Amino acid sequence: MKIVIAPDSFKGSISSMDAALSIERGILHAYPHAETVLVPVADGGEGTMENLVAATGGHKTKVHVINPLKKPIEAEFGVLGDQQTCIIEIAAASGLNLVSIGERNPLKASTYGTGQLIKAALDEGYRNFILALGGSATNDGGAGMLQALGVELKNSAGQELDVGGGELGQLQQLSIKNFDPRIEESQFIIASDVENPFVGPTGATYVFGPQKGATEAMVKVLDANLLHFANKIEEKMGVRLHDSPGAGAAGGIGGAFQAFFPSTLRRGVDVVMEYTKLDEQLENADLVITGEGQVDFQTAYGKTPMGVAQSAKAKNIPTIILAGSFEGKIDSLYQYGVIGVYSVMNKSMTLEQAMKDASLLLEKTAEQVCRTYFFNRGGDCS
Repeated sequence: MKIVIAPDSFKGSISSMDAALSIERGILHAYPHAETVLVPVADGGEGTMENLVAATGGHKTKVHVINPLKKPIEAEFGVLGDQQTCIIEIAAASGLNLVSIGERNPLKASTYGTGQLIKAALDEGYRNFILALGGSATNDGGAGMLQALGVELKNSAGQELDVGGGELGQLQQLSIKNFDPRIEESQFIIASDVENPFVGPTGATYVFGPQKGATEAMVKVLDANLLHFANKIEEKMGVRLHDSPGAGAAGGIGGAFQAFFPSTLRRGVDVVMEYTKLDEQLENADLVITGEGQVDFQTAYGKTPMGVAQSAKAKNIPTIILAGSFEGKIDSLYQYGVIGVYSVMNKSMTLEQAMKDASLLLEKTAEQVCRTYFFNRGGDCS
């Protein structure tokens, strides 16, 4: 019996590798002779860099940058095992996790630190990039990142704009004469599962702004500012971001990559599965177990469990999903080879308690699920 274990992280609780190890312990309690293959995965959000660096035998490099509110921090970029491909998580320098709840303010928050990470990697000689766009605290359309790389954004008086999405309404002059020329020598894979456009009711601000601290009044200002920014970009670059799918990712930084970088947008989980060689690991497998913190209607739109299940189904391998919780309509998952979705919470408990006990809960649930699975196949778990 070969079982591939390919979970995402359970955000705020347990990493994808630790989740995989917990699931493995449960499987081996149920079936000590099982062959287990651990392939921790991610969907372009938290943990993507860690997973790809570990899976390929790469390394990480520390860089001094500024966080979304211009405070100095130390952030990391990863280098894959080929020693040529650099992976950067926007959350490393511009993430929501770097700003306390009371400080969250997308009018001020900036992607400047992400630009500094890219510049540091360029200085080290890297020209192949993977950018993971999940978890940003920003809504500046990537303006801060562009400024860090030499793009000039000036007001009517010819003064450089301060960073942050709240400044973009003053933009009058956009110049790329000092834009880092090494960008054109590079290739960027943008890993994201977000298909939202740059502006409008389904755009970056209206959909994601509130979770970053935007009030109703801020949302209106920020969306108007991104619209103004998009108009200026279209005038200068000839690229229309307004309704471009994926341009609204990470507060609009997806649009900056589309307009200014030689880039390709790909579903995050597909990028991770490619570099972790999940398809190869699935050969001759009997079962796949994946999971994440919450499974809901969004899971079918490119989240880790769906990507894993699709790959497994192509090889006629059933998939079981373990989740911290699940809600809403999840019936669509079953058409992709998922044979069951199980919550790991085995009694009434608070979210805080579930997160604290995630490792044990995953282990125990995996054991019980596998005992049932093996029994139904006529196996002996003794």
